[in-house]
Amino acid sequence: MRTPLRALLLTFPDLLRSSAALRVEILALRHQLLVLQRQVGGHRVALHTGDRILWVWLSRFWPGWRDALAFVQPETVIRWHREGFRLLWRWRSRKRRPGRPQTARKI
Repeated sequence: MRTPLRALLLTFPDLLRSSAALRVEILALRHQLLVLQRQVGGHRVALHTGDRILWVWLSRFWPGWRDALAFVQPETVIRWHREGFRLLWRWRSRKRRPGRPQTARKI
């Protein structure tokens, strides 16, 4: 129940944004996909002059352009999630002692 409600609450600000702002964001995200598909051999992403001109244009019309500028490999995101999951369980398991809890002597 929490997940659909959370998704609805997170998409609520998008309903208040203009159609043009959403289209510019979609353009930026599609451009990122094209750049990542153009990448060869797992090396760093190389931006061409046209890519830079597009981001300069986006920076003038879209105030949140810096939030979408990060080019991240899917493997990197998966690694971040795994590390976060590992840290979560390390934190949760430190609270409890392993084994059976002790009982009082008179029981």
